Amino acid sequence: MNKVKVVILLSGGLDSTTTLYYAKSKGHHCHALIFDYGQRHKRELRSAIAVVKRARVPCQIIKIRLPWKGSTLLDTRTRIPEPRTLKQIGQRIPSTYVPARNIIFLSFALSYAEAIGAKAIFIGANAVDYSGYPDCRQEFIKAFQKVVRTGTKAKQIKIETPLIEMSKAQIIALALKLRAPLELTWSCYKSGRKPCGRCDSCRLRRRGFAQLGLRDII
Repeated sequence: MNKVKVVILLSGGLDSTTTLYYAKSKGHHCHALIFDYGQRHKRELRSAIAVVKRARVPCQIIKIRLPWKGSTLLDTRTRIPEPRTLKQIGQRIPSTYVPARNIIFLSFALSYAEAIGAKAIFIGANAVDYSGYPDCRQEFIKAFQKVVRTGTKAKQIKIETPLIEMSKAQIIALALKLRAPLELTWSCYKSGRKPCGRCDSCRLRRRGFAQLGLRDII
């Protein structure tokens, strides 16, 4: 195995947890980066911490503020959208989009990776079963890779997106194969004891399990 040091962007959700366990399966030395950015679904932070403890990887928790809001995930006075049908998901950019979030996260991850000598940054971006965010597409990743080459001393740090062309069902199947602790993950855009079952993320997750003939284990 190619044992190299890598940085993992970890939210505590299904996709990022699967990405972490995928990187571990390749024998990489993983360093998780978790963001507390004022999101209303604080429950995902507890999930991220639980996942890194189970995975036994070191982590950094970065706390930042985005006081200008700009997203229903940042402003508790606004309502999380609940699509009437699954077909509506991804047809337009929803209000849960956080302006430039992945650019911000990847910039922190890039600084961290360069500082510790990591060779790659893994992000669980997905452009198939997703809400339509522009910073989850292959075009964005390619553009950011160019930023790495032109704007850093290291130049060769690679942005890895192993899930980007997978359906949610394929991601879940991979997670189960890798024995990722999906019972610890949190995908819902809301906080609470249980997922709401109505937001984009909940619906996509539930459909993924259903397509495999399984019930969610959360």
